[in-house]
Amino acid sequence: MARTDYATPATPAAEQLVADLFDIGGVGYVSLGAGPEVLMRQAPGLSTTTTPESNFYEELLVNPTVLKLVTQRAELDCGGLRYIAIGYGDFVELIMNTRSGHLSMGVSRKVQAADMAARVREVLERHCELPEARPKALLA
Repeated sequence: MARTDYATPATPAAEQLVADLFDIGGVGYVSLGAGPEVLMRQAPGLSTTTTPESNFYEELLVNPTVLKLVTQRAELDCGGLRYIAIGYGDFVELIMNTRSGHLSMGVSRKVQAADMAARVREVLERHCELPEARPKALLA
């Protein structure tokens, strides 16, 4: 079921993953996407001009498409994709593939994207959500 707000309950495992990501610090928004399933959480007291609806469609359509394109390019000859960082005006959007789909986080501009991605990767590893290696020679 699609979740177009920040309060729709999710599985305990998903809620724990989100809580652990917020615990990293400097995080204002976390979303987990898996096909048509989108879970979004916003830090308490965060003031933003983005709406839950626009965030939902970003997670449903934009971020998975960007990940697909950049992942395919990265797998050609760049050693794979670790993360994508988009520098918006007020924050940095960190996007990563997960075993179940994708992760998107709005983080403080003061945080170094590479450092944050490394911390996120540790959390994903603890939750068994690192993407599995894909076969390299499907068409060969």
